[in-house]
Amino acid sequence: MTTTDRGLHGRVLESLGPAITAGEYPPGSVLRTDELAQRFDVSRSVMREAVRVLESMHLVESRRRVGVTVRPAREWNVYDPQVIRWRLAGADRPRQLRSLTVLRSAVEPVAAGLAAKYATAAQCAELTERALGMVAHSRGHQLEGYLIHDMAFHRVILNASGNEMFARLGDVVAEVLAGRTHHEIMFEDPDPAAVTLHVQVAEAVREGDALRAEELTREITVGALQELDILAP
Repeated sequence: MTTTDRGLHGRVLESLGPAITAGEYPPGSVLRTDELAQRFDVSRSVMREAVRVLESMHLVESRRRVGVTVRPAREWNVYDPQVIRWRLAGADRPRQLRSLTVLRSAVEPVAAGLAAKYATAAQCAELTERALGMVAHSRGHQLEGYLIHDMAFHRVILNASGNEMFARLGDVVAEVLAGRTHHEIMFEDPDPAAVTLHVQVAEAVREGDALRAEELTREITVGALQELDILAP
């Protein structure tokens, strides 16, 4: 596939994917690749590549003599970062954010406790650096800068846990944090208490205090849920 084709199939995905996750094509809907290729003004090979990507996400399935059929939402790969991004862009955003934040609440405190046991010196240093970066961007409406450090902080926690399953959730958590920021489900400046908690988690991990790291991280996730109650009821 040429660079141009990749750009075209990406354009198709960025239109068709959100339409499917938003329910514009209900489960069982049949999508004709020829018709879609004509609609998006792309070749059939580009359209087939876009469909293959949607199939890998379990959003659709191809059936011979039927066409491309939209699958029920319960079958979607809801951990796929692109699916998360598309769903957060739709009307179901509050429920999706809450579902993902509950997932974070179940995983991240345990990951932080493990990180206190297994984090390397380099991971401890990066965690502290990212926490201080969050502090530096926590005032003056610097949410994009804050987000960069926030995503990196939580990715380090998950990686430092030493659990490969937790580590694979780094992209999921990053999409949640990015979605909150980009869809303005954040205060103009982050909650100062939450910023302080991140600094304290970094300290607890560096000191090897697993219980404190877990408790502090649980406070962060509880606070995130409380923010949703206010900003995305």
